[in-house]
Amino acid sequence: MSEDSNPENPSPEPTPDGSHLRARIPDHIAGGTFSSGAIVMTGPSEFVIDFLQTIGRPHRVACRVVLPHPVLPQFITALKTNIELYEKRFGPAPKPLTPPNDGRRPTPQEIYDDLKLPDEVLSGSYSNGVMIGHGANEFSLDFLTSFFPQSAVSARIYLAAGQVPRFLDSLENAAKQLQQRQQQQNIDPSPPFLPSQDDDSSPEDPTDTDNPPQDPPPEDPPAGSGGSGGIWV
Repeated sequence: MSEDSNPENPSPEPTPDGSHLRARIPDHIAGGTFSSGAIVMTGPSEFVIDFLQTIGRPHRVACRVVLPHPVLPQFITALKTNIELYEKRFGPAPKPLTPPNDGRRPTPQEIYDDLKLPDEVLSGSYSNGVMIGHGANEFSLDFLTSFFPQSAVSARIYLAAGQVPRFLDSLENAAKQLQQRQQQQNIDPSPPFLPSQDDDSSPEDPTDTDNPPQDPPPEDPPAGSGGSGGIWV
C-alpha cells in the first residue's frame, strides 16, 4: 500500500522485492465512485465494506468491496499514514456536519431496509491490496487484485477528506471485533473433568449406578458471520 498527493494518479504499490506494482485500470472503473458513507461488516474470512451514496433518494449501496482478513491491518496503517501526510500539507480536514437524530442508533437491518442494493453489487469486488491517494478535498482508494500476470484495480472510491477519519474509526472497530471473536473461539467452554480427592470411584468400578453421569452442557455456537464492525452514513 502506498500514498500519493494526486488522487488521479496514485503512486505504485511497493512489492517485497523493492519493485513497484503497476495496476491496470479497466475503463468501467476509471471514473470511480463517490461515497458519502460506509458500512463495514466482519465475516468469517473476510471484511465486507459497503460504500453508500446517501445524497438524494433512494439511498443506495454504490460499491461493495471484499477484503480478506490479513489485508485490513495493512489498509488501516496506510490510511493513517495518508491522514498524517494530508494534515501536514493541508491542516486538519473539516469535520462533516452530523444530522440531528433522536439519540437511537439504527441497527444494520434497519439501515439496509432503507437502502437499495443493486443486483450487480451483491457479490462485491474482491481486493487483496489498496493504493491510496489524496488531494486537498478528497481521498481516493484504489482496491486492487494482485494476481499474476497483471494487477488490476477492481474498485475506485472517492471520499471527502472530512469523512476519512470516521471511515478509519469504522475499520479499526471491525478489526477489534474480529480480534475479540477469535479470542472467544479460542476459549474452551468445557474444562476437562478433574476428580476430587474424596472421589470413591476406582478404575475397576468407574460407573456410579446411583448417580449416572450427565451429558456435558452444549457448547456455545460459533460467532455469527454478519457482525457489523462500524457504520457511518
